[in-house]
Amino acid sequence: MRLLVVEDNALLSELLAKGLHTAGYETDLLATAAEARAALMTTTYAAVILDLGLPDGDGSEVLRALRRAGKGTPVLVATARDDVTKRVCTLNEGADDYLVKPFDLDELLARIRALLRRPPQTVEERLEAGNLVLDTAAMTLSIDGQQVDVPRRELSVLAALLRHQGRLLPRQRLEEAIYSFDQEVTPNALEVAVSRLRRRLDSHGASVTVTAMRGLGYILAERASC
Repeated sequence: MRLLVVEDNALLSELLAKGLHTAGYETDLLATAAEARAALMTTTYAAVILDLGLPDGDGSEVLRALRRAGKGTPVLVATARDDVTKRVCTLNEGADDYLVKPFDLDELLARIRALLRRPPQTVEERLEAGNLVLDTAAMTLSIDGQQVDVPRRELSVLAALLRHQGRLLPRQRLEEAIYSFDQEVTPNALEVAVSRLRRRLDSHGASVTVTAMRGLGYILAERASC
């Protein structure tokens, strides 16, 4: 299960990652609000641990952006701000829990487990383009109503492209959608995944295709009519 930790204190971030890994969770570690917003728009996480005092802004804006996008990802705010007014405001803005620093790791893990036991808030179950439908809950793809067997990594690529269909998705953001941030990736791994996905869509008669914009990124759009 993959979690996002947004924390600018490098020592605390590493300690959290170690504790979460020991508890069986995979983690991505980010230190700025800008990085967190970009990751949350392209990557699906089971939950987010979010600090409020970030070097480039308030973590509350990350939370608001996530909720404005219609995403129900559980968010546990972990911050040194302990005044009641801030707690109430943050919870009203969409946080699922609020933990004041310093905290005990066991309590953090217990709160994460409690959040993950809640029924999932599946806001975005179906992504559609042309004759293609991707069920993001079941991670299944159908073209013209027929289910197509597609490897999970290619489905992750497709999901990210569908969320930005008709618009350029930069290469870096697409990589962030399919690989954890500490995962070693070969230079051409993304091109291979995109190429295989494009061939698969072509062979099954999809009415959309993936176009590479050299040096910039990728676009998923309707095929040009003859």
